[in-house]
Amino acid sequence: MRLSDKLAVLGQVLRWRLTWTRRDLDFCPDDVDADSFMSARDAVSLIGDGSTVISCGMAANARCSALFWAVAEAFQSSGRPRDLTWIAIGGQGGRGRVPGTVEEIGLDGLLACFISGHTETCRSILRLAAAGRTELHVMPQGEMTALLEAQARGETWVTSDTGVGTFLDPRVGRGSAVTPCERNLVEVCGTMLRYTLPDIDIAMFSAPYADRHGNVYFRHAATITENIEAAHAARANGGKVLAVVSGLTEYDPEQVSLHADAVDAVVVNPFNEQTGSVPQKRFWASFTPGGDGADHRAIARLRYINRILKITPQRGPVEQMLARLGALTFAREVEPGATVNIGVGFGEEVCRLLYESPLATKLKFTTETGVYGGMPAPGIFFGAAVNPERMESSAWMFRHYRQCLSATVLGFLQVDSSGNVNVSKRADDIADYVGPGGFPSIVASARCVFFVGTWMAHAEWEINAGRLRLSRPGTPKFVAEVDEITFSGEQALLNGKRVFYITNIGVLELTAAGLVLSGVMPGVDIRRDVLDATKARILLPDGGAVPIIPECVVTGDGFALQWGGLRNN
Repeated sequence: MRLSDKLAVLGQVLRWRLTWTRRDLDFCPDDVDADSFMSARDAVSLIGDGSTVISCGMAANARCSALFWAVAEAFQSSGRPRDLTWIAIGGQGGRGRVPGTVEEIGLDGLLACFISGHTETCRSILRLAAAGRTELHVMPQGEMTALLEAQARGETWVTSDTGVGTFLDPRVGRGSAVTPCERNLVEVCGTMLRYTLPDIDIAMFSAPYADRHGNVYFRHAATITENIEAAHAARANGGKVLAVVSGLTEYDPEQVSLHADAVDAVVVNPFNEQTGSVPQKRFWASFTPGGDGADHRAIARLRYINRILKITPQRGPVEQMLARLGALTFAREVEPGATVNIGVGFGEEVCRLLYESPLATKLKFTTETGVYGGMPAPGIFFGAAVNPERMESSAWMFRHYRQCLSATVLGFLQVDSSGNVNVSKRADDIADYVGPGGFPSIVASARCVFFVGTWMAHAEWEINAGRLRLSRPGTPKFVAEVDEITFSGEQALLNGKRVFYITNIGVLELTAAGLVLSGVMPGVDIRRDVLDATKARILLPDGGAVPIIPECVVTGDGFALQWGGLRNN
């Protein structure tokens, strides 16, 4: 990355940090024709006590900051609106560090119930839940988007095999409820699960532009997520739709995303962001459809911003080795033409290697936000992509996954002897609860699942002369039983899925007999570093000999991918 680019990025991030609390909650443009234009304060006055509100967006993409602040300030000054049920399908918090996120509404008395796919970033809300001051539920993101479509049709529930055999299944776990409460949003329906959501009264979302007539445009957005479905659901329920935009544009009937008659309030916030640190008024074209080829400069900028903000950890030689092993396993198991979902964490690193390889021309990378094609963006930009081919809604993408998701690359917190995976529960304290996100919906659809993560947490490894050595053991991530089943190994086998667990000691594969060590890193002592290092039951291949992974995976020297594995140089 050029020095000039680094200095430009540093300046951008600094401006963002110095100005990220800017807001004018009373602003309303004068030169408009529609009565729907109003200030943020006036818009949130449409929210009545006890309403069910949904806010759209994911990570740093399309935050409804002005509306979050307006709701919080209204409550703090008047005590209203109060006792709200709030739905946020994707993770919309700032981990207690970033202002203008959904965490602004984490106030005692304002929030009666919070329902989300991913809760880890919503620290203020988790603290309320841990103190018994609000009800907390989690659901798979795919089923939540399907429920928005159902409400728009006048229906109240959907059935799905997503979550069967996991903590979401009342026969196995607690269902949707994270905090003790009487209701559950998931129930058993034959061999399936039935999901419900409260009827939505208020839908709020961020969009790039509106015209003077109040029509809304998603042109130049980094994501669309569930904006349209949420709006239709609220309207079908007799509720209100609140849109916050960065500015005005000319009327273009071919480009209208949501017509004025479907929007009750349009709030103009000149400080709206396209995504974290990027003002909508200075949007990055690389996040929008129409790019031509790989934009390595844009990718480098994103990675640099994440490092500055300490969102993405530095990847040392051992982590880079793990990413190469993930990419190699993918190349061996996936065929050209595959549609691929990429998760956060090590999935981003595997994706980068695949994107930079000859395989990329025969792959379609996607994210659950609805972004199709291009390279999925890492860190705080997760959900967006560099040079996407097109942009759909998250509901569309989850339907698309059901039809043709070939593979997904995801992380894990724990794996057990049955191949079950925990990604949702990090500790017993509700204040640390992660949530399942889109994970259950994605693994239910994918034909081939790759879990990529370290063998131990907080362990220290050394690479010397192409060999890997454990210098200080850490906490095993492969255990006898996971703390919470987010992925059921049994269900995966019943559904004919191929499942691989890629770690820095090697590759394990899920079989009817259990977890089989199908490849081991050079230098790893199978007895000491694998079999005796975990309470999980690990099997060896028939005959006992475990194939040794090529040294180029460890060192990176001469590492080059092709379909079926490594390219011979």
